Amino acid sequence: MSSFSGNAMQDRLLALLDLGGPVVALLLLLSILALSAILYKIWQFRAEGVGRHAEIARAIAAHDAGDAKGAARHLAVSRSHLAPLLAAAIGAGPDAKPRIAAEAESRLARIERGFRLLDSIAQIAPLLGLFGTVLGMIDAFRALQDAGASVDPSALAGGIWVALLTTAGGLAIAMPTSLALTWFESRAEADRVQADLAIEALTGPRARAPERTDAT
Repeated sequence: MSSFSGNAMQDRLLALLDLGGPVVALLLLLSILALSAILYKIWQFRAEGVGRHAEIARAIAAHDAGDAKGAARHLAVSRSHLAPLLAAAIGAGPDAKPRIAAEAESRLARIERGFRLLDSIAQIAPLLGLFGTVLGMIDAFRALQDAGASVDPSALAGGIWVALLTTAGGLAIAMPTSLALTWFESRAEADRVQADLAIEALTGPRARAPERTDAT
């Protein structure tokens, strides 16, 4: 049964490639690249603990309260990829802040690797689909011209349907790729903001609680 369904799927894929030509083949390649990049980034974000800021926030609170050891404990159990760098920042002083910030930016750049590929796919896929549609429409109208007075409307409609297939395919690739890229970028930007806040807090003097004034 599985062998039959596999053969049927293969036959449909070959028929689709035959209808759309090389443009459909390129769109299929782009879809595979986009899916592979998205799955890899999901795995990377999970493995690196991107977006896990709870323990970092607790470490900042502990540092502000004067508990450097407590801050280090919170960072030790954090799953964020920024935690080891922030642990080294505790008590390092303001002079170390530029280098720590540069190292944090390097880690964030590694997290953002692959964003350009997804962005390129999201932009190229609909343009490639439109290109395929234009080529298909040219073929359809050429067939219409060759047919002369004996025009078959059903054949013309079939040619236009095939031409529009590539536009639909391009949009089907671009929309989920763009949504995934937006989500990845928002998570990476949240890590950047958290890193800036933590570096500023952990390399500087601890915050002082406001003095209480008794009413007279």
